[in-house]
Amino acid sequence: MALASAEYPFLNLMWTMLVFFCWIAWFWLLFVAFGDLFRRADLSGWAKAGWTVLLIVLPFLGVLLYLITQGRHIVERQRARDAGYVSTLDRTGAAQIAEARRLLEEGVIDDAEYQALKRKALAR
Repeated sequence: MALASAEYPFLNLMWTMLVFFCWIAWFWLLFVAFGDLFRRADLSGWAKAGWTVLLIVLPFLGVLLYLITQGRHIVERQRARDAGYVSTLDRTGAAQIAEARRLLEEGVIDDAEYQALKRKALAR
């Protein structure tokens, strides 16, 4: 019975791990580029089609060009989407508190129930 280290040396294992990591990173970059591309509202359909063809036909060059030309703006667009999501959550919590306050003023719920609803809305 042969030892596994004799059949597959440590440096080959490290090389395989590096290649696998680069392969995963490559697909991550493709997903980032396609995700950003199709979420953009400022590009026309033709521009999206052109970038898509470039990313599929010449993937290495396409991803590099997309990152070079749009890299700074990817982060800005993501932050704007995140801020919109957070403000939506804030408005939802505020609406729940306002509804609970209305119910308290109408006498439908008591102060303990109002405080519980308020804590629940703020916990989101």
